[in-house]
Amino acid sequence: MSATRRHFLAAASLFPLASLLFSPLAQAQQGKTYAVITRPQPKDVAGKIEVIEFFHYGCPHCRNFNPFVRQWAAKAPADVSFRKVPTPWSPPLVNFARLYYTLEATGDLARLDEAAFALAQDARKYDTPSMEAWYVQQGGNVEKFKAAFNAFGVQNKVQAAQQLTQKMGIDSVPMLIVEGRYHVLGNSFEEQIANLDALIAELRKAGGKK
Repeated sequence: MSATRRHFLAAASLFPLASLLFSPLAQAQQGKTYAVITRPQPKDVAGKIEVIEFFHYGCPHCRNFNPFVRQWAAKAPADVSFRKVPTPWSPPLVNFARLYYTLEATGDLARLDEAAFALAQDARKYDTPSMEAWYVQQGGNVEKFKAAFNAFGVQNKVQAAQQLTQKMGIDSVPMLIVEGRYHVLGNSFEEQIANLDALIAELRKAGGKK
């Protein structure tokens, strides 16, 4: 597994990570641009090509990959559905998953997404009071943060992220999954984005089926 796809959060206790296995492919791109994961899951969005990035705020590679993903997502075609899923492998990462969905709920995600990586990796703050104080420092209202952070909607999204991470067997990040079954490969961030576009084009030609 390349360093661009695996990171252990030094300050947190993560679940043991095992190598992700892939089933054989008949396509010519097998093992080069994508691979089929061993535990594919149905996609959530019908009529569009679904792309998911699994990540967490404590991962340096996710932090470095984030600008590439944001730039790609801003120009994603109308027939593509993109979302990010934080991987809650440990209690600190569960809290950061709640932070991600809280920022999404308050409308601050675009503004504070990069800052959240800094909170995790530079400040190394994982507890809820520190996140509240950080949000206020970023110009936010603490009551607004608390309401979203403790909302059932945010908690449900965190639980759904836990379930999807487990069902798909996601054990390394950042990882791009297309249509709930294709893991995008690449030896660099640029190559992963290029391979993502190539796979989407191939799926589009096949009518969303492959």
